[in-house]
Amino acid sequence: MTTTPAAAASPARRSIFKQFPGYFWAANTMEVFERMGWYGFYAVSSLYLTGAVADGGLGMSSADRGVIQGLSTFFLYLFPAVFGALADRYGFKRMFLSSCAVMIPGYLLLGVPNSFWGFLGVYFLVAVGHGMFKPVVISTVAKATTPETGSMGFGIFYMMVNIGGFLGPIVAGIVRGWDWQYVFYASALWILLMGAITLTFYREPPRDAAAESRRSLRDVFRGMIELIGNGRFFLLIVGILGLLVMGSRWLAPAVYLPLAGSWLALNLLVDIPLRVRARTATATAAAPGNTSDTAAAAATAAAATAGSGWLLQPMRVGEGRYLTFLLLMSFFWVSFNQIFMTLPEYIRDYVDTSDIIGSLTPAAGAIANLAQRLGLDTSQWARAVLEHGQVKPEHMINLNAFGIIVGQVAISYLSRRLQPLTTIIVGSVITVFSFLLYLVGQAGWIIVLAILVFSVGEMFASPRSKEYAGRIAPPHKVGMYMGYFYWCVALGNLFGGLISGKAYQHFGPAHRGGIDRTDTMWLIFAGLALLSAILLWVYNRWIAEKRLA
Repeated sequence: MTTTPAAAASPARRSIFKQFPGYFWAANTMEVFERMGWYGFYAVSSLYLTGAVADGGLGMSSADRGVIQGLSTFFLYLFPAVFGALADRYGFKRMFLSSCAVMIPGYLLLGVPNSFWGFLGVYFLVAVGHGMFKPVVISTVAKATTPETGSMGFGIFYMMVNIGGFLGPIVAGIVRGWDWQYVFYASALWILLMGAITLTFYREPPRDAAAESRRSLRDVFRGMIELIGNGRFFLLIVGILGLLVMGSRWLAPAVYLPLAGSWLALNLLVDIPLRVRARTATATAAAPGNTSDTAAAAATAAAATAGSGWLLQPMRVGEGRYLTFLLLMSFFWVSFNQIFMTLPEYIRDYVDTSDIIGSLTPAAGAIANLAQRLGLDTSQWARAVLEHGQVKPEHMINLNAFGIIVGQVAISYLSRRLQPLTTIIVGSVITVFSFLLYLVGQAGWIIVLAILVFSVGEMFASPRSKEYAGRIAPPHKVGMYMGYFYWCVALGNLFGGLISGKAYQHFGPAHRGGIDRTDTMWLIFAGLALLSAILLWVYNRWIAEKRLA
């Protein structure tokens, strides 16, 4: 009998860190560089897309920026299920290298287009590459851990995520002081280093390749549809989402809202005769002389209905309880994404960071003097951290990742006795207060405080959300529930981007066509976070009643 490296020796004889095999550490190192590549640009994407052309930006509207960010990241978090199946079939290492082959040219090409469609197409390519990487690295960590080492293993992985998310924007913020092209070169370089580590150090983890390869792409897509319900209900949801996306840029509310309502009404009207036909088939099958077994009659009717084609089947909701949870959690992710989507523009356009500069000038001067004594030229150093006399937004936003690196262990310890749902609600409420802090003032240190408070809320809510998803899953459906958990992140990114773009376009600065009422905008985001907390509490009560019933 073969043993995996993770279980080769007793935990009592070895340090827990030595229980992890080499491919675990290789995958975690690769995760750092992959996150550096992604967040290196994502953290400054709002600034690049909406920045003045004279400053190297594309000069797009905030609404167009929101559509690009929302659509790209939406598909990024939908892809893992598909690419996870391909990795099972063709191998983890091949999928890692394939993701590099997509991401590197993607980042190098990001600096080429200056139109909406051109940039969206290239950024979509980047999202595909990261979507290829995500399921494979998570699967590698899962295969490298045991029930005894799982908590520590995924804790290390989460730490690597935040280290990469912290370092990437620092480098991007520094190099864009000279040229935006250097941001794209830096992201491509991080992915190139990730690929080098894959080739040199990563080894395929032990796995049942024969069994895993049986999961085809058809099985993946069938599982997606079954989770939602059936093909008819899936078509209804896709149609509504498509109209909402169209309305974010191409259609006026007076057009896309009636269209969405009409699409919903049409599907409900079509359902009436289909349900009548299904009931008639069930009644006929159960009539005396046919069968006395009601379950068999229902099965016969269902088979007859299914045989007529999926378009002629009545709409059916699949895992309604789980879909409701994902929808409610997407409200949290809508709020969370504003720190990367909306806040960079807000800091650039409204925040006065002179108080931060004044506080840090003595320390910065001491560092510059030391560098000059060493013979270094510091005359251009300010370009790395300042823009138009203000601290660059990405350096302030990066405090989010720094706060998580420093505080996640402490927050996890303090909340260890709380139920997962309670912890999620506490985190959502804390994010409400972080948004309200933006109403206090527009001084630099106030924004820093708001970002750090937001980080505390994220540390409470984000890690426990997957745990709660696993707890509410029926025992035989835990794998499916966890496999599609990132759908709530996908929806949060989609709606977060669309709402962010429209909200800042309307409530933002007058010189960009807004009404200069960002206080209302922050109240809306705070309201979404509060609504998420309230609805999750109601949902938990509903789940509890279902279990008692």
